[in-house]
Amino acid sequence: MIEQSKCRAFLGFGGNLGKPLNNFRRARQQLAKQPEIEVIAASPLYQTPPVGGPEGQPDYLNGVVEILTGLSVLDLLQLCQQIEADAGRSRNLHWGARTLDIDLLLVDDLIMDVPHLTLPHPRLYQRHFVLLPLNDLAPGQLHPLLNTTINQLLRALPPAVGITRLNETW
Repeated sequence: MIEQSKCRAFLGFGGNLGKPLNNFRRARQQLAKQPEIEVIAASPLYQTPPVGGPEGQPDYLNGVVEILTGLSVLDLLQLCQQIEADAGRSRNLHWGARTLDIDLLLVDDLIMDVPHLTLPHPRLYQRHFVLLPLNDLAPGQLHPLLNTTINQLLRALPPAVGITRLNETW
């Protein structure tokens, strides 16, 4: 029997309804309970203003988790969506407020574009709320399409406005 190799994946967490920190902690625990997943690290958390979506949303909590997984990418996506649903996530409004959002940001150097999933995440390189916590974990990680490090992508953005790094542990 050949052991399936594990992929290194970075998952972006976001939420701005209910108690996002509690949802993040619960989601991390749910990931860690999976026999096919090893949680390697979690970034610091950031409080960030909403980007896009309807006016008047509360600020978001954002962070990134690094995992090793033997799951297929689509099985990992399905698991993340189940964890979101368990946290009360509804998908009624595009870019609307949410209890928990888990995005697959990078999975090894995989490039993929199928219905419901694009890797690397298509807007990763444009967003402080993703790049700041990702840079905390993996500044030298290469974006497989842009062949640029996470740190270089972050430095290419204009200065962040309204973002606060928090000292919460999760």
